[in-house]
Amino acid sequence: DPQMKEVMDNFNRQTQQRFHEYDERMVEKRMQCKDQCDKEIQKIILKDKLEKQMEQHFNMLHTEIQSDAIPTCVCEKSIADKVEKGCLKCGGVLGGGVAPELGLIGGTALYGISVWKPKAIASAIAAAKQAGKSAGIKAGNSAGIESVIKGLYDKFFLNILDGKPLQDIITTEAFKNPNYISHVVHLESNNMCWKSPPPESHETFCSIQDQGTYPGWFDKFIEANSETIVKNATEAAADSTSTETARVTTALTTEKTGAIEAACNAYTTVIIASIVAIVVIVLVMIIIYLILRYRRKTKMKKKLQ
Repeated sequence: DPQMKEVMDNFNRQTQQRFHEYDERMVEKRMQCKDQCDKEIQKIILKDKLEKQMEQHFNMLHTEIQSDAIPTCVCEKSIADKVEKGCLKCGGVLGGGVAPELGLIGGTALYGISVWKPKAIASAIAAAKQAGKSAGIKAGNSAGIESVIKGLYDKFFLNILDGKPLQDIITTEAFKNPNYISHVVHLESNNMCWKSPPPESHETFCSIQDQGTYPGWFDKFIEANSETIVKNATEAAADSTSTETARVTTALTTEKTGAIEAACNAYTTVIIASIVAIVVIVLVMIIIYLILRYRRKTKMKKKLQ
């Protein structure tokens, strides 16, 4: 279905665009955090360097200040502890920034599927009904033609008209117009039954005229049986049309809606799996962030003691 394909292509293109934008924002945030960590490291290194230089200057001046007099939490503070403090901020930024983006992308994708699905199913059902109607008309015409051919042989013992097989003569108009049937039968009688003897293919047909007991009997016989043939053919066409329409409509509806359901389920599964994977990653990052923060607090408490 071109319309279904176009909707699916638009959905895929929008979803890929949103994931692409999300990746770009995440890369930008990581770069910002990396730059911040680098700046913090440079500041800490510079500060430690200045502290060492100041300590050397104090030693050269023979000051009476002892290292034991400096608080332990200041003396034993390492570069790793200071770097950890700066990087913990990045963990908080990443952990807090992923969840809103994740909810936006996943919600938009699932909403798009929920909006597209009913429209696609409605279009599929309409297409199935149209196809069923066309198939029903075709089957009805075929059944009507077969019924007329059978009726001509059963009532008049004819399987040839104007020297051609009935399959080449009878059309869809034949079983809708009794005048057409009576006309071709009268014409065949006038063309064949005057011969003596009549052709073998029309011998039985021509013998029917001899059974009449009053003038005009054969004409009434032709008209009455022509109406019967048309009636039977019309009923056969209607039954076949109804049956074939229902069969094709049901089959195509089941097939198309099943394909749509399968496509929606597949896309939903992929989206949910992606969301779950990202949620797990976010949770791991948050857990690592909390562990590092707890370790930092524990170290600070020990140093203060």
